[in-house]
Amino acid sequence: MTATPTLPFDPFALAQAAGETALGLASRPQDLLAVQMEAARQWGDFWTGALSGKAGEAPRDRRFMAAEWQDDPYYRAVRDGYLLASKQLRELVSLGDGDDSSKATARFLLDQFLNAVSPANFALTNPDVVKRIKETGGANLVQGFANFLEDVTSGKGIVRRRTDETAFEKGRNIAATPGAVVFQNDLFQLIQYAPATETVAAEPLLYVPPLVNRYYMIDLEPRQSFVKWLVEEGRTVFVISWVNPGPEHKDKDVAAYVTEGVVTAIGEVAKRSGQPPDLFSFCLGGTLVAIALAWLAAEGRGDEVNSATLIGSLVDFSDMRDWSAFVHEGHLAALEDHLEAQGYIDSLELQRLFAAMRANDLIWSSVVNHYLLDKEAPPSDLLYWFEDGARIPAAFLKSYNRDLLKDNKLADPAGFVVNGTPIDLGAIRIPLMVIALKDDHVSAWEAVYGGARDLGADFVLGGSGHNAGVINPPSRNKHGYWTGKTMPPKAEDWLATATRHEGSWWPHWTRWLTATGSGKTVEARKIRKPIEPAPGSYAMMP
Repeated sequence: MTATPTLPFDPFALAQAAGETALGLASRPQDLLAVQMEAARQWGDFWTGALSGKAGEAPRDRRFMAAEWQDDPYYRAVRDGYLLASKQLRELVSLGDGDDSSKATARFLLDQFLNAVSPANFALTNPDVVKRIKETGGANLVQGFANFLEDVTSGKGIVRRRTDETAFEKGRNIAATPGAVVFQNDLFQLIQYAPATETVAAEPLLYVPPLVNRYYMIDLEPRQSFVKWLVEEGRTVFVISWVNPGPEHKDKDVAAYVTEGVVTAIGEVAKRSGQPPDLFSFCLGGTLVAIALAWLAAEGRGDEVNSATLIGSLVDFSDMRDWSAFVHEGHLAALEDHLEAQGYIDSLELQRLFAAMRANDLIWSSVVNHYLLDKEAPPSDLLYWFEDGARIPAAFLKSYNRDLLKDNKLADPAGFVVNGTPIDLGAIRIPLMVIALKDDHVSAWEAVYGGARDLGADFVLGGSGHNAGVINPPSRNKHGYWTGKTMPPKAEDWLATATRHEGSWWPHWTRWLTATGSGKTVEARKIRKPIEPAPGSYAMMP
């Protein structure tokens, strides 16, 4: 008997959100009239400007970077008309009714529509495409359609050409820093990297990655490998490489990943180094670290970790911005049926979700480049890593969605329970640093800041986005970062008085590690009893 196909979302919830928005508008005629009158005034200004030929200031929008969008009256009018209509529709939807989740769902649906109908996505309204058609006699569209058919028939859907996957090979030019697997269980492999200096800091480092992607975001090409830089700076580095779970991991929940994963790794690192480690973590990995630290504190074992750094991580989920759309009860129920049917959520499903949250960068730019301009995908180690996703077990995602995202149990003392032990983030006593990224679309920096205040952590704001802001080698001198002396209640007040620094936050962070450590150095630690070379078999799992 064939199982009935399931969806990881509820289409009826989408319709409900749209309906609530429409009803909200209908129930507030005065507000609606005011919006309409203001819209009419703005369109009057638009047509006055368009007919006069006077160019205003160009918008900071990567879709409209070609000179024609500003210099040519036709393209400028198309662009400005689209942007004005988009702005007005977003203002209109903001008047809708419903709870936070329904409002976020309505905004998400509108954004997907507006992103899709951008004039930059169509051949006759994109000056770059028009120019390319003239150059090739239309051959670019023929080749682009062939690219489209190839992607569709691959079974993976469209837009799979973000990077040249043939340019990278794990263990050769990506995830290539010398090291070895020194421990493994059914959830993770522990990798230790070979030293690059004669002496190292006494405290070892342990990296805890998120589950949705492989660990090697911190070990991309050698020129921008965080791991390589750290070992050359005299640090002993260990990383957790999570297994890509299958149906047999269906019942592995958040508690399992904390105790069998993070806490076990902490013990193994201490055993090999003789010192409690400094933890550093990214995104969901940081949430797991916070839970692990609170659980260790509750068990009277808080001294097993020297310090911890959370990068782009949420511990307070009260401000999830657009992600609130995905904690709608209808979506949660549909997802849980989907998870029950296959035992996990597939990496491709997760990639599509993350791509939709940055549709212009991760979907529509690829449509234009590969289907309209017939460009080859350039090599990008960061996009290669993004495409190399991993699954998440059913029990983990159910608990994460309900207990953390929806009910925000970590915000309450004893609100979240790990193996029968209630935990309290306020019980963490070790030095903490929280690093947010200013243009983060996954973990809004203001929400990360709020969590840092709750934890009593030192706070740093890095430039750029969720992924690119982490990979910021000092040699590139990019992005910059901000530090502040006080932690006022509002994030914007902190930023108003913060000091901006040029370059990478990496050296600032390692200086903090030194200050919170013993200040001692020891002989470089050799890898003992290796199981297999890095990146290890778990990182190679399909």
